[in-house]
Amino acid sequence: MKLKERQIELLAPAGTMGKLNTAFSFGADAVYVGLPAYSLRTRINDFNLENIRLATEFSHKEGKKIYATINIFAHNFHFKRLPEYIRELKDIGVDALIVADAGIIKLVQEVWPTAVIHLSTQANCTNYYAAKFWYDLGIKRVILGREIELNAIKEIHTKLPELELEIFAHGAMCMAYSGRCFISKQEGARSANLGVCNNACRFEYKQGKIKTVTIRADNNDEMEIVEDEHGSHIINSKDLCLVRRIPELLESGIISLKVEGRTKSAYYVANVIGMYRQAINLSLDKSIPPDILIQKLEFFYQEFQDKLVNRGYTEGFYFNEGQMAQTLEGSHNLVDWEFAGEVVGVGDNENEIVIKVHNSLKVGDEIEIVKPYYDIINMKVKKMMFSKSGEDLLEAHGGQSKAVILIVDEKVVEGSVIRRKLT
Repeated sequence: MKLKERQIELLAPAGTMGKLNTAFSFGADAVYVGLPAYSLRTRINDFNLENIRLATEFSHKEGKKIYATINIFAHNFHFKRLPEYIRELKDIGVDALIVADAGIIKLVQEVWPTAVIHLSTQANCTNYYAAKFWYDLGIKRVILGREIELNAIKEIHTKLPELELEIFAHGAMCMAYSGRCFISKQEGARSANLGVCNNACRFEYKQGKIKTVTIRADNNDEMEIVEDEHGSHIINSKDLCLVRRIPELLESGIISLKVEGRTKSAYYVANVIGMYRQAINLSLDKSIPPDILIQKLEFFYQEFQDKLVNRGYTEGFYFNEGQMAQTLEGSHNLVDWEFAGEVVGVGDNENEIVIKVHNSLKVGDEIEIVKPYYDIINMKVKKMMFSKSGEDLLEAHGGQSKAVILIVDEKVVEGSVIRRKLT
């Protein structure tokens, strides 16, 4: 199927109803959600069957799709309640189920024979024969393992053109093979494969009196592990960012670009989805000269570097260019901006917006208001006041739990997010 005949889906994470709204406002075509008991995100996950139903109704009203994850590696006790959960999802009418465990796939096909099943990346599908195996079992879409190379994606699409292919394009990466990690289980009795990973790979590790360790590979390449006063981060993977590679990805045969981050903030969702939405649209616009497109994609990449907390970025295995894929110094890179608040309403006048403050915000601060689809307003905070009393504010804090009115220079829509430049 040619690119112009395929609809490229931008798939966003939704850990709460609020983030689902943000994802759609900033250009997502679909979202994925999950019940904590059966998905790999149990923390910061507000979804239950009742609000999955509400989320599905809202998504379909907006002309969007919603997928439910059942991507744990199950044990016998899980199957006591799984059939009823699958029946509930059938009644709710989610558009597809994202499944990794072969036993759960078999159960889904028994309980809901017409269900659309997407194979989770946890199933580690990285080759044509595995893809054909799952396709022959009735799988409609395969979410390929992050360990695959771009040429292999193209080959799978060429040999199985009817099989939908999805890849992760952005977000945190596990140092283990598509998430199959047991460090968390070993260190903290929390299984990553049941959704309760403690992110042990992000911890600081110390070597006692030894401050420097050099690891020599068979090819004589060396990696020096230096420990400072905080420790060393030897298994702390960089984050995935493929925004500069969108044109090549769109030509590879994939049908969906997926963003990781169901536990991330609305600020993260707004920025990432907004920029990828623009990147996809620009890449599909054949009227844009190639050099201009490259400049715009590079701009988005730099925005990710400077304005979103990250661990450094890598293009992972897709392009196999031998990049250093670990961040050895600290668990995160420092950035110049921080999430300041969300726009939750518009005041009586267009120059008044109601905001929910997340971090401190002061009169005189330099801020950027990010509107859908990543339209930026640069300004300084000139005036703030409490929305009910009208009392002027010099400084607002997230802990105040009061709505704040911010005076702005341009029209701002509800759902926009605000960041503050750090001094």
